[in-house]
Amino acid sequence: MKMGSFKDIWNQYKGAIIGIIIAILILITRLHDLILAIVILVLGAIVGNYIQQNKEDVKARLKSFIDRM
Repeated sequence: MKMGSFKDIWNQYKGAIIGIIIAILILITRLHDLILAIVILVLGAIVGNYIQQNKEDVKARLKSFIDRM
């Protein structure tokens, strides 16, 4: 079985290699804490906006969920 050249491997797996390098840098610099905080803030804003825009629907779903319990 012949091993491919570095160029062949790079062309086939460059997305995965770049992803691994970025993940290693994020873990080393502890940026994952900041990224997680930003993701939680954005998700909170999206959920809050959805609830504000769909108050009646959310109330009805919440009431039916509570009634089932």
